[in-house]
Amino acid sequence: MRNHDYWVYIVTNKTGSTLYIGMTNDLERRVSEHRAGEVKGFTQRYRLNRLVWCEHFREVDAAIACEKKLKGWLRVRKVALIAEKNPRWVDLSANWLEPVPKGDGEEEFL
Repeated sequence: MRNHDYWVYIVTNKTGSTLYIGMTNDLERRVSEHRAGEVKGFTQRYRLNRLVWCEHFREVDAAIACEKKLKGWLRVRKVALIAEKNPRWVDLSANWLEPVPKGDGEEEFL
């Protein structure tokens, strides 16, 4: 039997002012797309590119149910969920990707 991997995740922006909840079968790829601004619309407009929470599922139905449940929560409950596992709201994907020099002495992650 084939293993299945699904992820429900929350990304935010630099200030943590906006949250986005999504689901994917490839978390690293999806976070990379968010970081590069390739996800058009809401996440691109608000620069939601920092992974602050995620949960792994083996069954797609369970992942979909979790995503829908979280999207129905008030912000205060979502913030509490993040704070439970990631109280400092660090970018959980920061060490996944290699820094690339931007040419102005800074680095960006791709």
